[in-house]
Amino acid sequence: MAQTWSLSVLGWVPGIITMVVAGILFWITSMTMWRFIMKYPQIRDICDFGYYVFGKSKIAYEFTGFMLLANNIMLIGFHILTGAKILNTLSDHSQCTIVFNVGFITRRGISKTPANPDITAQVIILLLGILFSLPRTLRHVSFMSMGSASCMGLAILLFVIFAGIEPAPLYGYNGDYPTLGDVRTYAFPLPGTTWVGCMNAVLNITFLWVPQILFPTFIAEMEKPQDFPKSLAVLAGISAFLFIVPPAIGFRYLGQYSTAPAFGSLGITSYKKASFAFVIVPTLVIGTIYANVSAKFLYFRIMRGSHHAHSNTIFGWGMWIATMAIIWFIAFIFAEVIPSMGDFLSLLGAAFDSFFGFIFFAVAYWQLNKGTGLFRGVGTAVMSVVHVFVLVVGLFLLGPGLYAAVTAIIADYSGSSASAFACKNVSI
Repeated sequence: MAQTWSLSVLGWVPGIITMVVAGILFWITSMTMWRFIMKYPQIRDICDFGYYVFGKSKIAYEFTGFMLLANNIMLIGFHILTGAKILNTLSDHSQCTIVFNVGFITRRGISKTPANPDITAQVIILLLGILFSLPRTLRHVSFMSMGSASCMGLAILLFVIFAGIEPAPLYGYNGDYPTLGDVRTYAFPLPGTTWVGCMNAVLNITFLWVPQILFPTFIAEMEKPQDFPKSLAVLAGISAFLFIVPPAIGFRYLGQYSTAPAFGSLGITSYKKASFAFVIVPTLVIGTIYANVSAKFLYFRIMRGSHHAHSNTIFGWGMWIATMAIIWFIAFIFAEVIPSMGDFLSLLGAAFDSFFGFIFFAVAYWQLNKGTGLFRGVGTAVMSVVHVFVLVVGLFLLGPGLYAAVTAIIADYSGSSASAFACKNVSI
């Protein structure tokens, strides 16, 4: 739902080209990953992938593990911030203060002073996330994911319907309707659009197309890993539709008034609440999945060789709960420090997707073909050039992209965004 804003920054031509190119590179790099895993079937997760891609390097394994944890914890923080936005939006912020925090304990007893509504909402998501993440297995993850996807599908469907039938949008980042004029779309960025704005719009797009961090685990658990290209084809087709069509519809009806997420630009409050409310389910489910994956990675390293790791002992459960609580608390800190959802996505896209979506697979392609020749035939030569482009894109996102993401965060703090842990209304 941030893609409508990306189109409003880039315009139709650069925006759609970026979406299509990102989708094509997603397909190519995913196939490269699959071929590499078929050559090394002992790979069980992205850390193993990094280990073998960089010549069985233990340093690469530890680095990939660190990047995995950092990526996942920041994603959990992103979902805490999203949950806070949903609760603030549905309760009109002031209601959030009264309902979600009746009072807080001080040294003198219960204070009647209202607490920070933003932090209160985020604490609620934090506690719910820890509670949902307590099971040490995710046996029902497929059913959770189907429910999550269904709710997100309803949210998107309601958004495109409401955007089409409402008389006018509510506001854009530069003013309320109609201060920016009638709704309009445009082929290229509007005059005054900064390079940092364009780069962050591109990072928002590439973020969507980089799920490969989870693919090695999925491939390892498939009954027939040879069938992965079929699954990939279905995923790529559905993703191309969802990542392009709803944002395009949103841009058509919201134009220069588009925000991230696009729900915030809907002109009628009931429309905004009705569509945005369904996002609470995927917010909790996805946060829970990433927390479980992260906690397992840490838990089994801490408990390696101990019978507590797989037993229902007090010590084992205590370590699991402590690990999960620490992960969610660190994510909560990120949710407070990074001021907006767009900033979150840009930072994730630059710092992590540059590796997990591009650089890793350019190196994997070189490892697969260095012995037989990178230019032994026309097809191989073309793919070699494509993977050089993949490497360049990854390095560009890591360098200038990361600079743009950090610059945007600094600009938000120097502008209208409140300081971290301040009382602020984060509703859309």
